[in-house]
Amino acid sequence: MLDLLIQNATLPDGRSSMSVAVQDGRIVEVAPGLQAPAHDTVDAEGQLLSPPFIDAHFHMDATLSYGLPRVNASGTLLEGIAVWGELKPHLTHEALVGRAMAYCDWAVGKGLLAIRTHVDVCDPRLLAVDALLEVKRRVAPYIDLQLVAFPQDGVLRGPLGADQHLQTLKRALDKGVDVVGGIPHFERTMADGALSVKLLCELAAERGLRVDMHCDESDDPHSRHIESLAYETQRLGLQGRVTGSHLTSMHSMDNYYVSKLIPLIAEAGLHVVANPLINITLQGRHDSYPKRRGMTRVPELLAGGVNVSFGQDCTMDPWYSLGSGDMLEVAHMGLHVGQMTSQAAMAQCFEAVTTHPAQALGLEGYGIAVGCHADMVLLQASDPAEAIRLRATRLRVYRRGKLLAQAPANTSTLHMQGRPASTAFRHESIPRF
Repeated sequence: MLDLLIQNATLPDGRSSMSVAVQDGRIVEVAPGLQAPAHDTVDAEGQLLSPPFIDAHFHMDATLSYGLPRVNASGTLLEGIAVWGELKPHLTHEALVGRAMAYCDWAVGKGLLAIRTHVDVCDPRLLAVDALLEVKRRVAPYIDLQLVAFPQDGVLRGPLGADQHLQTLKRALDKGVDVVGGIPHFERTMADGALSVKLLCELAAERGLRVDMHCDESDDPHSRHIESLAYETQRLGLQGRVTGSHLTSMHSMDNYYVSKLIPLIAEAGLHVVANPLINITLQGRHDSYPKRRGMTRVPELLAGGVNVSFGQDCTMDPWYSLGSGDMLEVAHMGLHVGQMTSQAAMAQCFEAVTTHPAQALGLEGYGIAVGCHADMVLLQASDPAEAIRLRATRLRVYRRGKLLAQAPANTSTLHMQGRPASTAFRHESIPRF
């Protein structure tokens, strides 16, 4: 007898009336109209069954700390960094764990079951590292949590000096942090930024780790550390293991340079993460009008063969006062900022919060296919575009075939003579003539 059988589901690739059979935490069959005894049989009623959402870029050590010790009055990136610096001396292990665990509850409710989070390693106490390593252990039954050793103050420019910061970063990796991070555009000079990329990529190659760097999170068209990251990736044979996050300076670069840069990124096998909510909020702050949007060139990167994901980045922290762990909200913003409104492009936006980040994080057994982990989200939508449009309700969230969360369908009761008794805002209710 099967553990779980989901029938009459629509899959993100458009297949309909599909059944998904689960045994011992794995998908054992995907076929139309499957009938078999199961401990739990669910009729999806034609709605969208997706693999879980993935956040390829987040800061869990800062999450839910909005207003501590004060609000970022200007809303800028640099004031956010300053506010975080003021908060760090007052952080406690218990508060860090408590806020992160609360966020992970939100994530599960939104079907977000894999997160790559950057953790600040400039504090020699490594307080946040220890806290998030504890969180990683605690949430392992239901969330894949990857930690990135992130030198928020710059690995070379930090106040404790380059040697101290490098040693602290290495200690974080020794404790079990998974990925080497960096922030080259925040170093003192372009040369120091390029040197930091070199040193950190060499460290990752030496330890057999992945790399994920905040890269060119700036409106400065001359911030071009992604070029250095692509070079070091190829030099050290790190293809497929390196991610450049943000890349917002690319929005301000001239087209000729970008026509050279995108093939270089693709050739190096770099993954790219854009953070639409934060990029549209923080970039262009110094512009009057015309005002730049700031998000990197997502459609052009995709057209160039680059694997592009979307990240949440921040939720209720010094940089962003909103957010809820909803990756469909992230995809919704990315669709608008990138003007990705064709059917194919909207599907790519859905993939940017599911299959694309699965590649970037190197997740094993991800997807709705035989042999994959039975990690799934049943959405109140008919297809990926409708899921993004509605930020669809997560009707059921499964991890290894076990139900983690569920929610009632989003329906409004109507009290209007001559009109239907309710609406769920779906395109299936629109009259077709």
